[in-house]
Amino acid sequence: MYEALIQQTQEALERTSKWAEAGWTARFGPRAVAVSSLKEAMALPRTAVYGEEARNYWRQVVLTAEDSSAYGRKALEALIAGDIRKAADALYFAQYMEKPIAEHSRTWLPLYGAAMEETAACC
Repeated sequence: MYEALIQQTQEALERTSKWAEAGWTARFGPRAVAVSSLKEAMALPRTAVYGEEARNYWRQVVLTAEDSSAYGRKALEALIAGDIRKAADALYFAQYMEKPIAEHSRTWLPLYGAAMEETAACC
């Protein structure tokens, strides 16, 4: 019934699982040094002034991915069961969890919008 949203949710879950790996440009320290992934952050020398900041940021991205994915999986289950309202609620929380990094990740807010449009059309 909600095949397109199911597909988009599966893709969002896949993308989310790679946020810290694929990364994006994030800048740290007084010189605004670019560290674009968790792997890069972990490879920084312990003496790098911005190293701890970069490692903490990318670890937080991992935690954010885990939290938003938990709600994404709930949304997927609801969509498969045909419950668009429950899916929209779960997607709301997924996009809420993503907010601190949404400028870079851009995953869950568009999907939440699509679910809300579907909800408005049917209910």
